[in-house]
Amino acid sequence: MVRVMMLREPARTAVQAREARLSETEDWSIRGLRSGTAALNVPKMITFDRHELNVILRAYGRKVADGEWRDYAIDHLDDRAVFSIFRRSSEVPIYRVEKIPSLARKQGQYRIVAATGAILKRGRDLAMALRVLDKPKLKLVSG
Repeated sequence: MVRVMMLREPARTAVQAREARLSETEDWSIRGLRSGTAALNVPKMITFDRHELNVILRAYGRKVADGEWRDYAIDHLDDRAVFSIFRRSSEVPIYRVEKIPSLARKQGQYRIVAATGAILKRGRDLAMALRVLDKPKLKLVSG
């Protein structure tokens, strides 16, 4: 007489259980995870939308035409989007236009920051906040 003993499988971790459910025929994203999985903590980047970029680039274009600004950079981070404005390519930005959605109900999600770190303007409307950059500079006129 032969006795059959059943061996228990070792307990699986949550990761091992998820990997066991996935097969090679399923759709995988770049990070190696299923693209349809909503429970995964994939960080969402904050970006400027088309309308916001249009407003920013219109103001930027005016200053480039005047010869004041020469370069820009766009950064999309986890908590903010930043449009940095440079006088020359090798310098630190003279202005930064920041979009921080977590401040939308407090001070407004847009702010203009100078090179020193001073906040020049905050607001809910991007076009209104960018007006601080359009103010004419004072010139000394001899009389």
